[in-house]
Amino acid sequence: MSRLQTNISNTMEAAGRAFKVYKKLSGRERAKFLRLIGKEIYAIGDDLIHTVMEETNLPEGRVRGERDRTVGQIDKFADLLDEGSWLNAVIDVGDVERAPLPKPDLRKLHVPIGPVVVFGAGNFPLAFSVAGGDTASALAGGNSVVVKGHPAHPKTGALIANAIKQAVKKSGLPEGVFGFIEDSGYESGELLVKNPLTKAVGFTGSERGGRALYNLAAGRPEPIPVFAEMGSVNPVVVLPNALKNDHASIASKLVASVNMGAGQFCTNPGLLITTKTDGFDDFIENLVHEVKNTEGTEMYSESILRNYQLGTDKILSHSEIEVLGKSGSATDPEKAVPVLGLVKATDFIAKPSMHEEIFGPFSLLVVCESTEQILDVVEALKGQLTTTLWSYEDELDNYSGLISSLLEKCGRLLLNGVPTGVEVCSAMQHGGPYPASTDSRFTSVGVSAILRFVRPVSYQDFPQNLLPEELKNTNPLGIWRLVDNQWTKDPIK
Repeated sequence: MSRLQTNISNTMEAAGRAFKVYKKLSGRERAKFLRLIGKEIYAIGDDLIHTVMEETNLPEGRVRGERDRTVGQIDKFADLLDEGSWLNAVIDVGDVERAPLPKPDLRKLHVPIGPVVVFGAGNFPLAFSVAGGDTASALAGGNSVVVKGHPAHPKTGALIANAIKQAVKKSGLPEGVFGFIEDSGYESGELLVKNPLTKAVGFTGSERGGRALYNLAAGRPEPIPVFAEMGSVNPVVVLPNALKNDHASIASKLVASVNMGAGQFCTNPGLLITTKTDGFDDFIENLVHEVKNTEGTEMYSESILRNYQLGTDKILSHSEIEVLGKSGSATDPEKAVPVLGLVKATDFIAKPSMHEEIFGPFSLLVVCESTEQILDVVEALKGQLTTTLWSYEDELDNYSGLISSLLEKCGRLLLNGVPTGVEVCSAMQHGGPYPASTDSRFTSVGVSAILRFVRPVSYQDFPQNLLPEELKNTNPLGIWRLVDNQWTKDPIK
């Protein structure tokens, strides 16, 4: 057995042992632990900020904001645990006198599933990485976690991993509650997914990477779920009235969104769809003006920049695509050049290779001859994280079919806005039909993300003293429960 195999085997065995202890903690005890993780992250201080900036080329303001978001979402999971209703406690009280057969007493709630393997993301070194939403939601659900750090920011990953380990130690928990694997190779990922102690996987990244993990997990003797958030071009549809009256404002907002953070967001609006109606020529002029006046930006790494350049070269090799505009100031070869292309709807529909995500500041404008053709374009698309509709309210009633189709394709439908900026809250849905994610029923952002790493269990005809606190008649935790089809906090008499 190689050193890597031994390390991963030992790490997963420690996670398995720790899970048997950690899963027994109450929600409020886990909440206290999560809040301590946030404090330990802040305790790193400016060393964390400077390390992230050094490894990712991100500006200080963005890094501080992402650190706050990371701790903020951890705290939101702690609040969720304190409140308790996420357990979805459901009770159907038994009735031994029911005829012709007695009614069994059934009580159901969510329980943790076991050690979870998380793959850190490259584009969010904090919020979607070692202490990101996958790790926070899995720990909140009562699972031990093993993170494979992303090679794009190893020092950052090590700092955050150490902060979590400090929180584990100060909380008096077994070391295996959190494990960290520092390895840039594919073998380590394969070993982690195939390890029999692994019960679920969290991943944020490319479709190719997510699908590879999904296939590995499905091929195990005991298949396990892979919750992968992957590629999305996040189509934006601009309807005629909005195009005619707001073309300048829409163009400015869309180009700013496309180029935010050098286009390194999974919600980057890389596909713009509209019609050749009043305002179209002005819209084109506005878009080109905005793109030409957008400065090129450094990307996270040389490899991401190289992939962006290869991706743009590949899609622009289609003779049907016209280059409308490029950044006029992006002369530095180490910076990503914002690019805007144009293609006719018929050509776009005919060539699915044009539908793929270009990770970076690239956008493609699809020109339709009619609003009916917009629907054809949308129907040709694969699953998306987001879809967006720019429209005047008085014309929406005429596009119910388009709205329905956009909803079928996405996890979040926006009206008159841009998809970049993913609010961490209870109502957020960050996922979508494949290939946006491997399971569109779940979100990777917001407190509902905890539901990926728990499973429902029913207790039948158990005595009160053997039931979990959440299911006892007295409701000692004071949580909301569905008792005989009525939501209540009252004890059962």
